[in-house]
Formats: sequence, structure tokens, C-alpha cells
Amino acid sequence: MILVVGATGLLGAEICSRLGAAGEAVTAMVRATSAPGKVAELVSSGAATVTADLKDSASLSRACAGVEAVITTASCTFSRQGGDSIETVDLQGQLRLIEEAKKAGVERFLQVSIPPDLRPACALFDAKRAVEEALAASGIDYTILQANYFMEVWLSPALGFDYPNHRATVYGSGEAPLRWVSYRDIAAVACDAVRAGSASKRTLPVGGPDDLSPNDVIGIFERSAGVAFAVEHVPYEAIETRYAQAGDPLSRSFAALMLAYAHGCPMDVSETLRLFPRRLTGVAEYAASQGALDAAR
Repeated sequence: MILVVGATGLLGAEICSRLGAAGEAVTAMVRATSAPGKVAELVSSGAATVTADLKDSASLSRACAGVEAVITTASCTFSRQGGDSIETVDLQGQLRLIEEAKKAGVERFLQVSIPPDLRPACALFDAKRAVEEALAASGIDYTILQANYFMEVWLSPALGFDYPNHRATVYGSGEAPLRWVSYRDIAAVACDAVRAGSASKRTLPVGGPDDLSPNDVIGIFERSAGVAFAVEHVPYEAIETRYAQAGDPLSRSFAALMLAYAHGCPMDVSETLRLFPRRLTGVAEYAASQGALDAAR
């Protein structure tokens, strides 16, 4: 049995679906307040569900009972409920999950984390690194996937990349490359790695097929759409000011993610592809899929 924590999120739901399609027994961890529609989708993908909360050790103990492996994608960054914060979810909640998994005799634990060496410091980056260190020291056989910037999130209208209206917000100059990755490819690697001895006690980078700057990405979308985009650059100095003046850890962490984006996040994924060969989704393919969706509207 594999327990997926963060199952109602974009990545977690994809992992549940893929594991179910592969014939794995999957339990999706949900909360009493989870959206009924999302829970229904998990059940329709073949997952069982267990109600638990990262802020509640007793519920995590019940969720981990009889589980062979845990995959966790949970974070409060894009989906929050009452009492959720970087401290309670991304740090203490994940540490609590590791502790309860160890008590329950879980054999394998896979954490989806962030790329190494992101800067500047913030609560989110500190939490992810602390959980990585705790997992490596836990005695549980582990795999850590350090995933690059999700193209479906950072190249979406939610964060200013408004492809339906041919407008794009770029953080910084847009010249530094990132290894944009599809959440579907992260899910595929997670599903392969959770059972693979070759991924035992490994920290693996996960990114897309190419290092591309935001300006490169805009060019790809423009060629796909056949339309020039209106581009707004948020100056690096303005993001630094937002970071310095942020009134809470979450706001500062979002500003730090934007600054890290502006710095660039190139990545060598050759070792991960050696272990788990697959064709990765490129930005051009993603742009074409978004164009197809727009045409269907």
C-alpha cells in the first residue's frame, strides 16, 4: 500500500491516478474539509481515502498504519485551510509525518522538494531543506525529488502568464534560464522511484528537457500562437523590495520564489533520466496544448 500525502493537489492527484493505473494499491490522504469533487476524483481513479491532517499526529499514525511507502507532495503554498502555514504544514507537518511513518514501520518515503541552492533565504526554502535532512537521518529508506519550476503553474494566468490574452509577466530581466518541468513528468518519476532500488537513499533532480529563459519561453508561445505577447517585466529591485517588506513568511517566500526565478534555475537531469528513461514534456508541447485548449473554448 502506498500513501499519497497532498493527494488533492495537482501533483498528488496525478500520482494517485498513475499509481492506480499501474495496479498499485493507493490510499489518498484527504482532510475532512477537502473539496468533495476532488475526493470523488481520487476515488474514481481507484484510490482508497483516509482522513488525516499533517497538524495532527494521531491522525497521521492511523494513516500510516499498514503502509509500505509514503509519497508526500503536500505544501501550503498554493492551497491553504485554517491553521495552515509554512511552519505548521511544510515544516512541522512533514517532520511529524516522517516520525509517524517511522513508528509505523513504513519501508520507503519519497518527498517531492525544491531545487537546491535557491536564494534568498525564506521560511519555505528553510522548511524544505530541514525536511530533506530529517528524512535522510530518519533511518527510513528514502528518495528526494528536487523538482524545478512547474510550467503548469509558473506559465499560467495565475502567476501572470496569461496566454489566452497573449500577455506575460516576467520576474526580472527574463534572461536567466530555468528547467521548466511538467507536473506530469514529476509524477511519472515519483511513481517509478518509489519502488526502485536504484533510487534508494538518493536525491534526484527533476526538470524538463531544456534550460530556457522566460524570454525564450515567450518566443515559443508567440510562435505557437502566431501572435506577439504584451510583456511586463517586474524589475528585480521591485521584487527585492517586496521580499524585504513582506509581512509574513508566506508572502516573503513567494517573493523569494520570484527572486530565485529571476536568478535562474538551470538543472542537469541526466542522472535521473539514466535511472528512469522517459520523454520529457517541453515548453513547445505545453504551449501547443494551451493553444488547443483556447481554440476549443
